[in-house]
Amino acid sequence: MLHRINGLNQNLPGISETKIKPGKEEQNGDFVASLNGFMQEVNQLQKESGESVKRLVSGDVTNIHDVMVAVEKASVSFELMMEIRNKVIEAYREVMRTQM
Repeated sequence: MLHRINGLNQNLPGISETKIKPGKEEQNGDFVASLNGFMQEVNQLQKESGESVKRLVSGDVTNIHDVMVAVEKASVSFELMMEIRNKVIEAYREVMRTQM
């Protein structure tokens, strides 16, 4: 199962490679660092997308295909980040409900 999860990173270009380790080898800092790195990558893709659109509008870029790819890449990465956020919040709420 863990090998399949680790293999997902290869199918998602632009996302830094992180390894999921079995057991309690992972620390909270690694998880936070991974999330922080992912958010920085999403932010960078958003900036690149905005710059591509600005260059298209100003006439510096004539290849609309590259602009659309940059916009879609940024959009998909943002949607993935939001889904991860939703799952983390959902897991937190579940933990808070079960503790007592």
